[in-house]
Amino acid sequence: MKFARAAMAAGLLAACAGQTAPAATGNVLFNATITATCTITINSNGTMTVSSNLQSLSSHNAGGSAGSAQVDTTGGVSLSVDPVTTTTVPASDTTATTWTPTFATSGAQTIAETGTATALTVPGTSTVAVNLAGTKSGTNRFSAGNYQATVTLRCE
Repeated sequence: MKFARAAMAAGLLAACAGQTAPAATGNVLFNATITATCTITINSNGTMTVSSNLQSLSSHNAGGSAGSAQVDTTGGVSLSVDPVTTTTVPASDTTATTWTPTFATSGAQTIAETGTATALTVPGTSTVAVNLAGTKSGTNRFSAGNYQATVTLRCE
């Protein structure tokens, strides 16, 4: 009986020796999650000039220029400018100034000039023009000297 089993096992091995094992496959899955994000790169600062009546100091006045930034985003974010909180004015300028920052974009998404937070829904790169205007009211005027104001561009 032992001999019969050994002979049968040897026969099976001999029969299988010429055959290959069947191929096996497996799937490897890859997952990713990208959160809505954006980056801001400042390209250039802006320049304000004074109006002929000395009541407007603005990047929109003749000779002024907007600041420039690049925004790269996945979409699903909002772009805005914060109210101006940091200013430097000459000591002789003692009257109130109303500062109004605005922005406009071109590129992946076009936004007309606004001061209101605006959704960036399209992924890609946009160029942002940032403008700033300071105004005096009534009989108040800008004084001679150096002025500086900081506009914070926000993407969140």
